Formats: sequence, C-alpha cells, structure tokens
Amino acid sequence: MKYARLTKEQLEEMHEEFANFLATQSIDAKEWADIKLNKPEVAEQEIDVFSDLVWEGVLDKVQFLEHFSTNQIHLFHLVEEKMDLIAIRVKNPEIDLLTKEGYQWLQENLMSEDVEFFSASKDYNEDKNLDKFKIVQQGAQITKGVLYDYFKGLIKK
Repeated sequence: MKYARLTKEQLEEMHEEFANFLATQSIDAKEWADIKLNKPEVAEQEIDVFSDLVWEGVLDKVQFLEHFSTNQIHLFHLVEEKMDLIAIRVKNPEIDLLTKEGYQWLQENLMSEDVEFFSASKDYNEDKNLDKFKIVQQGAQITKGVLYDYFKGLIKK
C-alpha cells in the first residue's frame, strides 16, 4: 500500500465508487460478501488498492495545503515541478495560533517583531504525490489557497 487505507466512514461515503471499482474487476455484491467472509485478506487487499486509487486522484488535484501548529503556520502551493512554502512563525510563546484568540492576535499584529515570515521552494522527490501525502500525514489540510495568496501578496509588498 502506497498511502493509507481509507477509514470505514470514508469507504461508506464512497460506497458507489467502491462498488464500481469492484465491478471493474467483475466482482458483484454477492461475490464481495463471500470474499469478505471467506477471504478477508483478499478483501483488505481490494480496499487497499481502492484507497490508493482514491488518494492518487485527490493528490493529483491538490494545489494548496495548510498546516497550523501552536507557533507556526506553513502554507504550501503545490505546483507542477516544486512546492512553494510560506511559513509564519510567532516568537511570543504566550500566543497559541491553534486558538481563536491566538489567530486573532496574529491578524492584528502581522507586522510585529514577534512575527517572522519565511518563504522557500523545494523540488519534489521522485514521487510528488507521495511528497504531498507526507505533508497531509503530518496534519496539513487541503485548502483553496486563500491564506497562501493573502500572505504571498503581503510578502511581495
């Protein structure tokens, strides 16, 4: 398995897509029930293959990721050949960006000496979707890039 198995909830949400996936392998509902009962390892393999296909499709389309921690925000723009990063770090240990108050503090104090901005670019390794997935596994969320675009505009000024 290349990525991670979809959760039971995710599989339930994708019930139709999973049924279509099984149908492409000539596995109908009756046969699937038999496989789950009598060959659970085969059923798990099918779920793993389906999970990887879903992840691959999602990762192919991802353009922006955001990762928040108590004192940092990492904003990624995932372009064809590389990933661009804007990082915001708050030096004041009393500010927690994971709270509403901490994030509001950041909004009101962007130009404070307690706020640092960094930007960088990094080429992908051999498998760019795996690079993207690792960032998601570390807690990043897929976004539309609103924050990235906002901070990109600030940095250019």
